[in-house]
Amino acid sequence: MNDPKTPPASSSYYQRHIFFCLNERSDGSECCARHQAQEAFDRCKSLVKAAGLAGPGQVRVNKAGCLDRCAAGPVAVVYPEAVWYSYVDASDIDEIVESHLKNGQVVERLLTPPHLGR
Repeated sequence: MNDPKTPPASSSYYQRHIFFCLNERSDGSECCARHQAQEAFDRCKSLVKAAGLAGPGQVRVNKAGCLDRCAAGPVAVVYPEAVWYSYVDASDIDEIVESHLKNGQVVERLLTPPHLGR
């Protein structure tokens, strides 16, 4: 029997949720913040809003602390699909927004290799 307080998965508040690692390590070691992660987050948020994709039932763009995939950084992850992306520049963010967040198509060339962790 379903718990009446727990909505079914199909009634998720957002269709997709993208998290950008913005972690900055104070010890000088590699981190996403050293690779323009904040700029990528800002661009994604702006593009999603401009495309009318933001809000309930659509897309949410969020900041995250360390996602523990430093060796592949900078990284972002899209849920509910759990698709991990490693990106380099603004055009990569544009492609993630247009292909995945807008049209549901995974950007294969930007997938984070599964073995890369911290």
